[in-house]
Amino acid sequence: MPRGIARDHEEKRAAIRKGAAAYFAEHGFDRASMTAAAKHCGVSKALIYHYYDSKEALLYDILDNHLSGLVAEVEAAPETDGLRGLVRAILMAYKGADAEHKLQLDSLHVLEPDQQTPLVDLQRRLIDMMGAALKTEAPGAFEDPVRLRAVTMSVFGILNWYYMWNRPGKGLDREEYADLVSNMIIGGLPAL
Repeated sequence: MPRGIARDHEEKRAAIRKGAAAYFAEHGFDRASMTAAAKHCGVSKALIYHYYDSKEALLYDILDNHLSGLVAEVEAAPETDGLRGLVRAILMAYKGADAEHKLQLDSLHVLEPDQQTPLVDLQRRLIDMMGAALKTEAPGAFEDPVRLRAVTMSVFGILNWYYMWNRPGKGLDREEYADLVSNMIIGGLPAL
């Protein structure tokens, strides 16, 4: 008779995801091993393989959990704040997920195409939400979809600055940076 799922199954998976994400982000996914990831997580190699049959399966679960959560948080943000609220929601959703975000940027491409597709779809949902918010903020400025995509991706580049180069405890906090970015974008849209 097969064993049932332990009561703390999801908590263990979440802890493994978080620890492995930090390890993979620090050492690079290509150079990382499951043995070292297990050690970093404080679990046995056998336990990590109980939950994940491969390093790629673990990476997929990390990215799927991160992007699904990000999309859910952003979709739950009130639409009343428009672009400003969306920028704030994205920056707040990134909080505590630096390793996962780094893996998203650096390692998504190592997954098989059938694993990449649902993750890229989640990324596209975020891009579409940002594009829609930009169009609402500046009606008529984005008749050209190429122009809209360029501005949309530029906004994500600006948001990624906080994750990539900001030093915790120095400079602006996330809320202040969200306001700065929003003011810069909204102030610049009339020029388009």
